[in-house]
Amino acid sequence: MSLTATRPAPPKRPAPSRRRAYKALEPSPAGRAVRVVLLAMATPVTLFPFYAMVVLSLKPAAAVEFPGSLLPWPIDTGAYAQVLGGRDLPLWTFNTLVYSVVSVVAVLLLASLAGYAFAKKRFPGRETMFWSFLSMVMVPYHVTLIPTFVLIAELGGVDTYWGLILPTLANAQAVFLMRQFIMGLPDELFEAARLDGASEWRIFTRIVLPLCKPILATLGVFVFLWHWNDFLWPLIIGQGAEMRTLTVGIASLQQENVPLNVVLAGATVAFVPIFAAYLVGQRYFTEGVTMSGIKG
Repeated sequence: MSLTATRPAPPKRPAPSRRRAYKALEPSPAGRAVRVVLLAMATPVTLFPFYAMVVLSLKPAAAVEFPGSLLPWPIDTGAYAQVLGGRDLPLWTFNTLVYSVVSVVAVLLLASLAGYAFAKKRFPGRETMFWSFLSMVMVPYHVTLIPTFVLIAELGGVDTYWGLILPTLANAQAVFLMRQFIMGLPDELFEAARLDGASEWRIFTRIVLPLCKPILATLGVFVFLWHWNDFLWPLIIGQGAEMRTLTVGIASLQQENVPLNVVLAGATVAFVPIFAAYLVGQRYFTEGVTMSGIKG
């Protein structure tokens, strides 16, 4: 038997009664029209902050006047030259890339391993352990900041990459989504692989991971966006200027009385990588969100 992962067989066509139920849930023409109108109204509201950020970053360093300052002319790229030519931006970008990329790889690996164990392995206390771990979602993030900082500081992790990354790897939401997705994979596939003599690690790498590409891509985008935009933990653990991330560095510009157009130019530069990450993962994004919601 070949252990190369193949996609499960497409689902059977629903029975006539189920098809009628699905059809009854479809919106009416009036409902579709209302949805289009609401989306048309929400789109400008959603895009306006990004438009204002880009336009104001292309303005000269002067007082902001509304609505005149929101016009796309005149254009002055001096703020971008100042941001991109600064000595701090490359360091901030490197720190943010290390924080985001390493965290994404580690979170996806740990979450997929835990999700596979909780979904397909049988061991005493499995459900108790899973729901106890999932209860972490109910604890506010800010409540754990001080104990986490004290622990990392005692271990010497202040102003270090491992101190920045390590506390963010236990992601309960990622484990939950991976478990829900893997539970929907057919058990026969794993049983056949075991009968063929495959080890658990080979089953995980050759079957589980290839079939989990949609949810892995979705989680990867989410985790990358969260770490790229994270502000509070990098601010607390990175006390030296050499450990600042982009969000912390851009916020520090406001304390130094830097012109608004320079601050917004830095924010625009920081926005480009996360937008590119979404475009790269868009192929699997919708599929992963949909399938993770119906599996299990």
